[in-house]
Amino acid sequence: MRVIAGEFRSRRLKTPAGDEVRPTPDRLREALFNVLALRIENAVFLDAYAGCGSVGIEALSRGAKRAVFLEKSRPALRCLHENIAMLELAARSEVHAGPAAPVITKYPADIVFLDPPYPRETEYGLCLERLGDAPPPLVIVQHASKFTHLLREQFGALRRVRILSQGDNSLSFFEPRE
Repeated sequence: MRVIAGEFRSRRLKTPAGDEVRPTPDRLREALFNVLALRIENAVFLDAYAGCGSVGIEALSRGAKRAVFLEKSRPALRCLHENIAMLELAARSEVHAGPAAPVITKYPADIVFLDPPYPRETEYGLCLERLGDAPPPLVIVQHASKFTHLLREQFGALRRVRILSQGDNSLSFFEPRE
């Protein structure tokens, strides 16, 4: 796992062993940040189900002002803290240990990235329902491509505006209704 572009380009990130977390593949992260290119500068980026922090760290590397990481896995949290320390990002990072769904609306952000482990599909709805009550400007959900049809088009004031698919992975983009 490495940072793709920006300030920390090509820096390797530590990842936990096992399959408890599922890091976002490099190609999908690259596609995501190509879409976000005009929105990431000075943004507050919330990385829910952060794992080792690859997506939030990529956001910081590309100019985000601050990143908030939500993660409950102890091995992933260890790697996340090590990655933040290694890249000297503590001043621009906030890490919260514990489940994401109950606290996701407590951290105001310009961009929210959700990537719960696939076996916990109910987490998508829980988070999106909460975010739909007071929607941030953009919510991006990474999910299995086969799960696209199971993910509703609208959650409260959030509506899906785009789907980007790449092999087995897809990104659904949600924005507030006009």
